[in-house]
Amino acid sequence: MKKVHSKEFKAKVSMEALREQSTLAEIAGKYDVHPNQVTLWKNQLIAEASEIFADKRGKKKENDKEDLLYRQIGQLQVELDWLKKKSKHLF
Repeated sequence: MKKVHSKEFKAKVSMEALREQSTLAEIAGKYDVHPNQVTLWKNQLIAEASEIFADKRGKKKENDKEDLLYRQIGQLQVELDWLKKKSKHLF
């Protein structure tokens, strides 16, 4: 049966591998995982580390723009409905 490890466990093992104070075999033995798995987690940590420092302000700006567009769409829909209602009285 395949073992499922928590993200905290993976982070702990990969951080220890990143420090390189022990060999991969020692780390794998200590945590009862395959050395290849330790290497995969370490490489994943390195590859995705920059995401931790991603500019979250940019995402907020995108969300603000999206919210503004939805508000504008809603306002236009209300105006369109009002105009349709009033135009029925004209004809």
